[in-house]
Amino acid sequence: MSEKRYFRQQAPFRVPTTDGKLIEEHIGLASTHTPQYSVAHMVAPPQWSEPHQTPAFDEITLIVRGRKRFEVDGDVLELGAGESLLIKAGARVRYSNPFAEECEYWSICVPAFNPDTVNREAE
Repeated sequence: MSEKRYFRQQAPFRVPTTDGKLIEEHIGLASTHTPQYSVAHMVAPPQWSEPHQTPAFDEITLIVRGRKRFEVDGDVLELGAGESLLIKAGARVRYSNPFAEECEYWSICVPAFNPDTVNREAE
């Protein structure tokens, strides 16, 4: 029998965090050792933020519920449920949820998210 040409994810890799954010990687380096792309489900708690970064990968964010703020190369955008955003590799970006409710979203990175290529700035 040949190798199956699909993969059913039933136990995504839960990324350990210290800031209250839920990160479940379904496909990517940590979960399936896939370097080409990653797909993660996330929930950012109210008042959450992270430092600026300049990733070496494209990132698509799809908002499911709540709102999320993006600072991209000096522009500030706020997205809500049903909206999406593509941020291209090399952009200086800061993600945050300064709002009173959680923000649930999906993130797709091409190539896959890699802590070595996210290039986070010191706070």
